[in-house]
Amino acid sequence: MFEFLIDFIKTIDSPIELGLLYALMALGVYITFRILDFPDLTVDGSFTTGGAVAAVLISKGVDPWVATLGALAAGMLAGVCTGLLHTKGKINGLLSGIIMMIALYSINMRILGKPNVSIGDEETIFASLDPLYVMLVIVIVGKLLLDGFFRTDLGLSLRATGDNKRMIRSFGVNTDTTTILGLSISNGLVALSGAVVAQQSGFADIGSGIGMIVIGLASVIIGEAILGTGSVFRTTAAVVLGSIIYRIVVALAYEIKWLEASDLKLITAIIVIIALVVPTIRRSMKQRSQARRRSAQLLDQGKTEGGAF
Repeated sequence: MFEFLIDFIKTIDSPIELGLLYALMALGVYITFRILDFPDLTVDGSFTTGGAVAAVLISKGVDPWVATLGALAAGMLAGVCTGLLHTKGKINGLLSGIIMMIALYSINMRILGKPNVSIGDEETIFASLDPLYVMLVIVIVGKLLLDGFFRTDLGLSLRATGDNKRMIRSFGVNTDTTTILGLSISNGLVALSGAVVAQQSGFADIGSGIGMIVIGLASVIIGEAILGTGSVFRTTAAVVLGSIIYRIVVALAYEIKWLEASDLKLITAIIVIIALVVPTIRRSMKQRSQARRRSAQLLDQGKTEGGAF
């Protein structure tokens, strides 16, 4: 039993680290899809942008923390562009994200100069500390800052924009501004995740962002299914936990002999399907149970009233 626990801990140690690396990306997806109710596909491009900016700057001798902040700024700029296309250009939200995702592919190639850039011999933010502990601190700080922001007047306006644009406009809030801000923060977090992943892996690749939106959604859905969606503090914690659990599930799936590394996208799709379908089935079963209970109560009531006569 003790040996089994040791083996299990060794199995999940790396997934926990990966879950924390991608937790920032999951938080970014949460902002657009849950708070703003905006289907933003810019994520697949801005993740690569973050990694590309960080890798190129670090390879040129820039301090890794400065390079990481540069990646954050680049991601925020990408989010602003998506927001402007949607709010000022009056382009459909989904189409705005697709346009930026396509545009960012060429931009990222320009930044990198080639399909991938190695930073294996350069100093990174993980140079002197274990990535697990560094990311634990970064994620906790980022989560708490996000929680604090959503309690401010501006943060509440941003949340209200996703709930009911017409209502919040009646209070004099410029919903175009809050939408652009939300997309900017979201893609900034996604790019930050791309930057730390590039530094942890030792390289940035032009295709690293492919499928990130699905992984982010999987993390959000899994976390919400486990912890629920009460307060903002609880929901952001659920998203972080969902990112970690997703990576643990993927790692355990790889233990199945007939699955290969190339099956990652398929595994992700299956996880998302299960996470979406299970709550629906549970809801349906609960409604049927309540309907049967109500029918039984009405039947008993009818028999009681009939007996009285």
